[in-house]
Amino acid sequence: MTFAVPDSVRPLRDAVHAFVIERIEPAEDVLHRGGAEAQAALRELQEEAKREGLWALGHPEELGGGGLPFLDYVYVNEVQGRSEFGQLALGTFTLQDSLMLHEFAGPEQRERFLRPLVRAEIWPSFAMTEPQVSSSDPTQLRTSAVLDGDEWVINGHKWFTTGANRAAYTTVMCRTEPDAPPHLAFSMILVPTDTPGYTIVRDTPVLGLDGGHCEVLYQDVRVPAGNLLGPRGQGFVIAQRRLGPGRIFHCMRWLGQAQRAFDLMCRRLHDRSAFGRPLADKQLMRRHVFDSYTEIQSARLLTLHAARAIDRGEQARVEIGAVKVAGARMLHNVIDRAIQVYGAAGLTPDTPLDRMYRHARAGRIYDGPDEVHIDTVGRRILGEYAAGGNWEFGLR
Repeated sequence: MTFAVPDSVRPLRDAVHAFVIERIEPAEDVLHRGGAEAQAALRELQEEAKREGLWALGHPEELGGGGLPFLDYVYVNEVQGRSEFGQLALGTFTLQDSLMLHEFAGPEQRERFLRPLVRAEIWPSFAMTEPQVSSSDPTQLRTSAVLDGDEWVINGHKWFTTGANRAAYTTVMCRTEPDAPPHLAFSMILVPTDTPGYTIVRDTPVLGLDGGHCEVLYQDVRVPAGNLLGPRGQGFVIAQRRLGPGRIFHCMRWLGQAQRAFDLMCRRLHDRSAFGRPLADKQLMRRHVFDSYTEIQSARLLTLHAARAIDRGEQARVEIGAVKVAGARMLHNVIDRAIQVYGAAGLTPDTPLDRMYRHARAGRIYDGPDEVHIDTVGRRILGEYAAGGNWEFGLR
C-alpha cells in the first residue's frame, strides 16, 4: 500500500485544496467576526462548493453526498482541514451525525432530520457530557428519560453541547433503563431545540474562543416516543458508532492544520533574518523542521493505517485510540514550533497560529481525554498477550 495520494483521488483532492486556499482561507477574517456578514459569506461558499461538485464528499451517495470511500476521504479531509471553516463550507460538518442517523434512524427521523442535515439546511448537536460527573466514565451520567404514555419526559443537565445555540435538534444520551447493567441503561433521544423545557444556560468560551459549546438544562422536556434513536438501552453502542469515526475525522483535519503551520514556519525561516543570516541557516531552527516533519509524517501514517482498518470493516479501537492521542500531540507541537519561529508575532492575530494553537489544545480532551485512550490501547494490547498471543506489527 502506498501512502501517497492515489491517482484516482488526486484531481478531487487538488480541487478541494485549491478551494480551501483560494476561497476559504481569505474569508476567515469575516467568518471569525460572526454576524450577518459571516453567515452570508458562509452561504456563498457552500453554494460554490455545491456548484463545483465539492459538497458533502464523505456523505453516502444515497443521501446526496459524494460517497467517497472512507480511505479516499482521508486524502481529501487532510486538505479540507487546513481551515477550521473547511468542513462548514464543504458540507462535512454534519458527517458524524448523518452517519449515525443513516444507521439508526427510522423513516420519519430520516425525513425530518437526516436529509436536511446533508443539505446543510439544519445544524445538529450532540449531548453526552455533564458538569456533575466525570465524562471519562459515562456510566455515571444522570440525565434521565421516563416514558409517560407516548412521550419521553427528560430531566437533566448537559454541557459542551457544541452547536446547540444554532442547532435544530440535539441527540441526548440519557438513562432510560435504571435497573439494567450500566452499559445497557442508556438510550439516545432526538430533542428539537425549540421544545419547552430545553434551556441554554450559556455559551461557554473555550480558551478564549467563542465556539458555541453550550450548557443546557432539560426540565420536564417532552418529546414523542418515536424520537428514540435506535433500540432502547443501546445508547453506548450508538455513541461508539458515532465517536469512533469522529475521532479519526478529527485526526484527518489535524493533518491539514499541521501542514498549514508547517508551511508558515518554513516560509518564515526563509523570510526572516537574524544576526545577518536567514533563520533557515540556524541549526536550532532546522531542528524545528526536523521534529515537525517526523511527527506529521508519523501521525499521517497512523491515520491512514487506522482508516485502512475501518475500510476493511474493523472496529480499529487500538488504531483509532492511538492516532487520537498521537495526532493531538503532534498538532500542538507543530503549531507551538511555528509560533516559536514567528516570535512575538506568532502570539498575535496577525497569523492564524494563535487561534490554531488554542483549538489544538482542546484536541487532547474532546472525544475522550488522552489518558482514557492511552489506558484503553495499553489494556487491549496487553490482553492479546494475556490470551497467549502477541501484537505482530507487520501483520496488523
